[in-house]
Amino acid sequence: MASTYEIVKKFKNKYPSTICWRIKKHSKLVDQNLYPDEVVNYAFAAQNNTSHGNIFDTAVLAITNKRLIIAQDYILFGYDLNSITPDLYNDMQVHAGIIWGMITIDTIKETIYFSNLSKQALPEIQKEITSYMMEAKTKYYKKEKNDVWDWRHQ
Repeated sequence: MASTYEIVKKFKNKYPSTICWRIKKHSKLVDQNLYPDEVVNYAFAAQNNTSHGNIFDTAVLAITNKRLIIAQDYILFGYDLNSITPDLYNDMQVHAGIIWGMITIDTIKETIYFSNLSKQALPEIQKEITSYMMEAKTKYYKKEKNDVWDWRHQ
């Protein structure tokens, strides 16, 4: 199993115009917060904000077999960790500009932005997140329906 850092480094090598810093620290934070049976399937780094001018808010987004994890380790102290389970996910928008693009993930509770992404990376990220969420939501709602059905018929 590849570490999150190796996956993000591969992404950065494939899309070098994406602006991101300290990916090893952010990736380590993801790895430290995985459940024992959780595996990172895809990960990338970008700026966790809406501004193309603000280039100091790098974070890593990891797609695991259970959820999306957004990790940002601060330079001086502390960190932010956000977990998005399939039941909280609403939708995603992709915005392409002249040089960079932005991914917006809308959840029930908040909106998450990843900016300063290479325009060439946008289709790949969109496919990875969308395919994971479509599959995960199908499993989630099927399980939920079965749970309700079992409860009513016992």
